[in-house]
Amino acid sequence: MLKRKNLVFLGAPGAGKGTISNLLLAKHPLAHISTGDILRAEVAAGTEAGKKAGAIMKAGKLVPDELVADMVSRRLTAPDCENGFILDGFPRTIPQADLLAAALAKLGRSLDRVIYFKVPEEVLIQRLTARLCCRGCDAIYNKLFMPPKVEGKCDKCGGELYQRADDSLETAQNRLKIFREQTAPLVEYYEKRGQLFTAAGEDSADILKQILADLE
Repeated sequence: MLKRKNLVFLGAPGAGKGTISNLLLAKHPLAHISTGDILRAEVAAGTEAGKKAGAIMKAGKLVPDELVADMVSRRLTAPDCENGFILDGFPRTIPQADLLAAALAKLGRSLDRVIYFKVPEEVLIQRLTARLCCRGCDAIYNKLFMPPKVEGKCDKCGGELYQRADDSLETAQNRLKIFREQTAPLVEYYEKRGQLFTAAGEDSADILKQILADLE
């Protein structure tokens, strides 16, 4: 049983938050919440917030923090969140963290732990530039973790594998730069509040072991 169940996963792109989420969810009935999933669900459902967000995104603009926080707040009232949750991708900035704290307070809840995935930048770069896609069936591979059986060829359809422009070194470096500028300050923010736990390393099994030792 987990003693701490209301969680935020914090880490740079490529840090392994999704992988660890899946491993943790296989053992514990937590709700995995990402802002991307929430936005898509609200837009698809045609809610008032979804209509607003859809129009904003269609115009190529960022959805305001207040609107995202409102959607997250409603999502946290769903029955599957009663046993705890993992927030992945929100908050990304200190203003968003303040909005989340206010939303949780209104719900009579609080964060039990913010887990920071600390991974060396050279490893992050490797991971972010290792994805391959199939031109034929859009299957996705990873040079490091899930390589194709035959180099350059899709296991499923035999199609040519290629690297997308958004998986380039330049894009990876830019994504990490944005993380350092906008999201990394949350490490100190939550550390000051006594809510931060740092899981350091590269091996998923070891990271999960560290996290469970803190949460159980």
